Amino acid sequence: MHKVIDIHIHGIGGYDTRTTDVAHILKIAEIQGSHGVSEIIPTVYPATIKVMRENMAVVKKAMELHKVGCNSELLTPNSQLSTIIGVHLEGPFLNPSKSGALNAMTFIEPTERNLMELLEGFEDIIKIITIAPELDGAIKLIKKISDMGIIVSIGHSDAAYNEAEAGFKAGAKGITHLFNAMRSFHHREPGIAGFGLMNPDIYIEVIADPFHLHSETIDLIFKVKNSERIIIVSDTVKETTQSAKICGIKDRHDKLIGGCMTIIESTQRLIEIGFDKEQIMKCISENPERFLKRCH
Repeated sequence: MHKVIDIHIHGIGGYDTRTTDVAHILKIAEIQGSHGVSEIIPTVYPATIKVMRENMAVVKKAMELHKVGCNSELLTPNSQLSTIIGVHLEGPFLNPSKSGALNAMTFIEPTERNLMELLEGFEDIIKIITIAPELDGAIKLIKKISDMGIIVSIGHSDAAYNEAEAGFKAGAKGITHLFNAMRSFHHREPGIAGFGLMNPDIYIEVIADPFHLHSETIDLIFKVKNSERIIIVSDTVKETTQSAKICGIKDRHDKLIGGCMTIIESTQRLIEIGFDKEQIMKCISENPERFLKRCH
């Protein structure tokens, strides 16, 4: 039986990665485990380098505690935790014009100095970094990150088709939540979304809850895209609860701030509305497992 893997999760049930309390990360793993998710990659929000490093340190500590067995008053006795397999940094090298629910004030220039200050001491746990390829210096940084054996995903981006292609040629392996927080598809400029659909080799994240993408858009993705390169993610956040499935999770400006379903729930929903079960299940098992194989 294949593992079920969520490569993009910020939090769930009142807990998220914006914390200095290791028990909160373990609680996220417990809740995800209770839904049948085998492995998770906690995703750190863009913030100051200092804060992002603090968040990574907490995830690293949670990984160490989980390996040796851990006790916490927050955890249910004998609960089965998802295995924390690394960290996804969603930023801080992103385009402010496509910030989505992220804090654009925290985005910084994609320089090697900023990168090394951010990563030092955490190279062993960082699995994925999301970066906007159209930013000055981003292509050079994508190559640098890829050469380090860390996966680059492009997103929160206003990239045109050729700029997304340049990111891919520099080493980017994926696209973060296709269609969300990126340049819209246009018939004269298909942009990063068009590149994600048409390039058969780049992987794409898909948030498959009822609010981020219309079901016909998801159908379009599966009809056009190489299905072995589709990865369903949850993008769940602290506010993700059972009630969130009814109306989604939005801020006071009616902007979506995160996914409302685990990947088990969203794939079940797709199967119920007629998507092929075998194909859908690969999007949370075989496909992310293949994506995560490092180059080095």
